[in-house]
Amino acid sequence: MAMAVFRREGRRLLPSIAARPIAPIRSPLSSDQEEGPLGVRSISTQVVRNRMKSVKNIQKITKAMKMVAASKLRAVQGRAENSRGLWQPFTALLGDNPSIDVKKSVVVTLSSDKGLCGGINSTVVKVSRALYKLNAGPEKDVKFVIVGEKAKAIMFRDSKNDISLTVTELNKNPLNYAQVSVLADDILKNVEFDALRIVYNKFHSVVAFLPTVATVLSPEIIEKESEVGGKLGELDSYEIEGGETKGEILQNLAEFQFSCVMFNAVLENACSEMGARMSAMDSSSRNAGEMLDRLTINYNRTRQASITTELIEIISGASALEAAK
Repeated sequence: MAMAVFRREGRRLLPSIAARPIAPIRSPLSSDQEEGPLGVRSISTQVVRNRMKSVKNIQKITKAMKMVAASKLRAVQGRAENSRGLWQPFTALLGDNPSIDVKKSVVVTLSSDKGLCGGINSTVVKVSRALYKLNAGPEKDVKFVIVGEKAKAIMFRDSKNDISLTVTELNKNPLNYAQVSVLADDILKNVEFDALRIVYNKFHSVVAFLPTVATVLSPEIIEKESEVGGKLGELDSYEIEGGETKGEILQNLAEFQFSCVMFNAVLENACSEMGARMSAMDSSSRNAGEMLDRLTINYNRTRQASITTELIEIISGASALEAAK
C-alpha cells in the first residue's frame, strides 16, 4: 500500500521536476575554452567545424580556377606558338638591338588584368624599372606604356609622371591580330620614340616563363644605323620597287614589325598568365588539403577530449552516489 502511494506521488511530481533546468556539473578537469556561454560544452569543436567548411569551399574554388586556367591555356598556346613566325623574319632582317643607345625610349610593359597568377606581373615591372634606369640620363627621355591593370597599379605608385598611356581589359575578348594592331596604332600615335622596348613573359611551359625584352626601332634610327653598317647595313643591298621611297618603306616596316611583335608578346604573356595561375591554384589546393587534414585531426582530438571529460563526470557522479549510500 505504501509503495503504491509512493509511485502515484512520484508520477505527480515528475513533470515539475523535469521542467526545472539542471545546472551542469563542472569538472575540475575541463578548461575554459570547452565551455561557452550558458554552460554550452565543446564550443571549440563548432569553431573547428566552421573552419573546416571554409577550407573545403576554398579548395573547391581553387580547383575550379585551375580547370578554367587549363582550358584557356590550351586555347591560347597554339596561337602563341604560331605567332612566333610573324616577328622572326624581322629579327633576321633587322636584328635585335636591346642595348642600342637612343634619346627617346618607350618601355611597353605587358601584364595581366587579374591576380592569383604568381609573380609574372612583379617580374615584368622589375625588368621595366631596370630598363628605365639603364636608359635614363640628362639628355634622355624614357616613358612607360602600361598594358594591364596589375602593372598599372604598381607603376602608378612611384612612376606616375613617366606613364604616357595605359590600356586595360585587353584580354576581355578573345585576342586577334586586328585588335592588337589597333592597340599598336594607338601607341604609335600617342608617343614619340626612337626605340620601343616591349617587356613581356615568354611562355616555355606551365611552370616556366622567361621575362623577355623585344626592341623595335623607329624608321629614322633604322636608316641612321644602316648608314653606319653592321646588320642594318645590309638593307641597302635590297632593291626598292614601286614609287615608295626608302623612308616610307622603313616607316611601314617599323609599324608592321611593332604590331607583329605586340601580337606575339600579348599571346605569350597570356599563356604565361594561365600557366602561372594553374600552378598557383594547384599549390593552393594542395595547401588547403593539408590544412584540412590538420583541422580534422584537431577536431577529432577536441571531440575525443570532450567525450572523455563527460565520461569522467558521469563516473565521478556515480561514484559519489555510491559513496553517499
